[in-house]
Amino acid sequence: MAEAADELSAPLGQETVAKKRRFQVPFTAMQALAVVLGLFLVAFVGIALFNDDPLGGEPIAHIALRKTPMAEEKPAAAGHAAEPAAKSPPKQAAGESKTVTIIDGSSGARHNVVIGDDAADKAESDAAPGAMTGIDQRLLEKSRYGMIPVVADGLKPFTVYAADADRAKAAKVPVIAIVVGGLGVGAAKTTDAIMKLPPAVTLAFTPYGADPTKLAERARAQRHEILLQVPMEPFDYPDNDPGPQTLLTSLNAEQNLDRLYWHFSRFQGYAGIANFMGARFVATDPVMQPIMREAAKRGLSYFDDGTTPRSVAAPLAAGQALPFAKADFTIDAVPTSAEIDRVLVKLETLAKERGIAVGAASALPVSIERIAAWTKTLETRGILLVPLTTAMLKSKSG
Repeated sequence: MAEAADELSAPLGQETVAKKRRFQVPFTAMQALAVVLGLFLVAFVGIALFNDDPLGGEPIAHIALRKTPMAEEKPAAAGHAAEPAAKSPPKQAAGESKTVTIIDGSSGARHNVVIGDDAADKAESDAAPGAMTGIDQRLLEKSRYGMIPVVADGLKPFTVYAADADRAKAAKVPVIAIVVGGLGVGAAKTTDAIMKLPPAVTLAFTPYGADPTKLAERARAQRHEILLQVPMEPFDYPDNDPGPQTLLTSLNAEQNLDRLYWHFSRFQGYAGIANFMGARFVATDPVMQPIMREAAKRGLSYFDDGTTPRSVAAPLAAGQALPFAKADFTIDAVPTSAEIDRVLVKLETLAKERGIAVGAASALPVSIERIAAWTKTLETRGILLVPLTTAMLKSKSG
């Protein structure tokens, strides 16, 4: 009651101390809580309604991408040569090159390689002859794909690019020539063949390597004779596809010759050509005739890898006076050390009986190892290892 009396006796507009103590604290706490809850609710609704981030606030890294400006090309002033570019021009746009799977005809191994468009290939081929050491510029002719071999001033690629050999000795003793093919696709195996095999071993390159000119030049620098392997149609084509620009029995002579020129232009310095696969093509006289005729016209030789008994290459080469050889044995048809050694002995026996024997092999590590070891002792057995051109010349003279 005393408390009520105090309230009644207080002047208007004033509150008693007791009243302040009774209501001030809880009212202030409720206000604070309400304000906090209100702000939280407003923030939540704002984020829900106006946030357009589909990741709901996940951390995002922002990366600035700067486009490198291309140097402007300035035309050369009249009468003055253009200044050489500071660096190589950019590659062609995407879609102008393609990746293909090449199947090694001997080992069955598959390799993915990038083949450029015709314009890019042409540019590389045009530049290649000047870059390759020992290329005789007189023996080059321009085609729409690049430079290709030709006979000039009485000189032929077959004789100019034949590897050095003791031909006087070769005429008196049994000789063996070995061709290791499938090179150019796979820089590691190609380099192994170039560096580990003796110079007298002839190396055959497919046209599909990423840089065939560089590898061919390296082989010639190590005094190897080189051949160009031309992809030809096998019986199970297209399930078994040698690669782009394969010569086909379904094409006419003009179309196949056009494809042959593409292969010719891939690198230079080869003494002849050889089949790459091609069991159906080399057994078909009408399509092989123009190819053999063209090889003879351009001063080349032809090597038959011997895998197709029905090949018509030998009689066609004879009709064109084309230097020719056919492999007597595939050295690594069974790619084991024991079998390779056995076939090498067979080559020795044949060479002693006939005076000449020719073997073909692929660039398998075991093949390179066994052939390299075998050649070190061959001469002690009265047999001379010679480049393929030397064996061809001996065969012709015999």
